Amino acid sequence: MNFTILRFDTIGSTNAEALAQARRGAAEGVCVVADRQTAGRGRHGRVWISEKGAGLYFSIVLRPTLEARFLPLITLMTAVAVAETLSELYSLKTDIKWANDVLVGEKKICGILAEMTETDTGRAVIVGIGINLKASNFPPEIAQIATSIEEETGKRPDREELLQTLTRVFERFYDILQAGDGAQKTIAEWTRRSSYAFGKQVRVKLEGGSFFGTTDGLDESGALRVKTETGETRIVRAGDVENLRKAV
Repeated sequence: MNFTILRFDTIGSTNAEALAQARRGAAEGVCVVADRQTAGRGRHGRVWISEKGAGLYFSIVLRPTLEARFLPLITLMTAVAVAETLSELYSLKTDIKWANDVLVGEKKICGILAEMTETDTGRAVIVGIGINLKASNFPPEIAQIATSIEEETGKRPDREELLQTLTRVFERFYDILQAGDGAQKTIAEWTRRSSYAFGKQVRVKLEGGSFFGTTDGLDESGALRVKTETGETRIVRAGDVENLRKAV
């Protein structure tokens, strides 16, 4: 993959700009990086706090050849790449919460948002990554549930070093995903890095309500299997999964 980095001092949303680039025909590997976002967003339209210099705000245009049913694995693959990068650069011990959060010590250090669009040159997937560099990024209401590289290591990270390492590691795992047995390998890589894969008591919040259960691995498309108290296995393709101990 050939990476082309487009840099912005301030932007509304790196994902929105990457979507616009893709619709104008941008090739795979175009990356939008900003020092500050004024309209950063996470899943379900949530606001992503994006103060100047406090995080790595990064979105990449992909043109995957995957079957449509495997597209959700792009989010899981990205979480694996982030976890690997944080381990390689800073020796951080991470956990991945299904489907799109990377944690350190049960606190969120990274969020991921994947969005798909159809373009004149075919389908594109935009993957947005927000990594907290320092704690000044946090308003009081989330300070107890979020962390940063600086807070965990005691050192101010070099954003350019992080970006260069992340793109290299991302490319490696993206190539794995697009190989013949890439789905199985990606699920295996995710599973060994996530305490949420098996045996985690969780509450799953859906649009129409919520339910409790125990995680029981992923299906072939990356959906989470959750076994309820009645023995039923429910397949979760969208929703929020919370550690039950923290939810009650």
